[in-house]
Amino acid sequence: MINAIIGKKVGMTQLFAPDGTVTPVTVIKAGPCVVVQKKTSAGRDGYDAVQIGLVEDRPVKLKNVNKPMRGHFEKTGGGVPPTRILKEIRLDSGNGELSVGDKVLVDQFAEGDVIDVVGKSKGRGFAGTIKRHNFRRGPESHGSMNVRAPGSIGASAYPSRVIKGTRSSGHMGDERVTVRGLTVARVDAENNLLMVRGAVPGATGSVVIIKKAARQRKK
Repeated sequence: MINAIIGKKVGMTQLFAPDGTVTPVTVIKAGPCVVVQKKTSAGRDGYDAVQIGLVEDRPVKLKNVNKPMRGHFEKTGGGVPPTRILKEIRLDSGNGELSVGDKVLVDQFAEGDVIDVVGKSKGRGFAGTIKRHNFRRGPESHGSMNVRAPGSIGASAYPSRVIKGTRSSGHMGDERVTVRGLTVARVDAENNLLMVRGAVPGATGSVVIIKKAARQRKK
């Protein structure tokens, strides 16, 4: 059975326990998803995986899909509607329970499950070293002109160049981020909602992948 699903980040809210304890949670609209393609180690692909698509509220019409993707969906036999968001999920070897057209729903998760969430972080544009790498400020008194400058970035005599990987200012954010070890606080299977304790990467409305944690916590 597949242990992952595609979702969209809705936002953050709070859950109140009967004793008054407040838990900050992130609400994710997870699924419903549909299996679009299946790959097996016995076939030409050489590994076990399934490609799932996120079924959105506004369905995508086949005429609005480009030719390569139209052919991809037509290979399913016509039973799978075209979807805009597709992700491939690896499966354990020999897992043959899923087939093309099967639904992947949020009810596979339960309260207390430990999950990993993969998303794309917010883009921050061009950022300096203090914001990007948590550098310290320089002195602000006695005529100092090195308040937010990064300082020395290498020696002049040897090696007479900037070492590759030196932390500097540049583009920040807008990259793939995985947050591990989050806990499911509540599951609303009727509305396809998953509430996760804490924050997940990405802006509101961004696409995330939720999957069972690779490393389970020790109880």
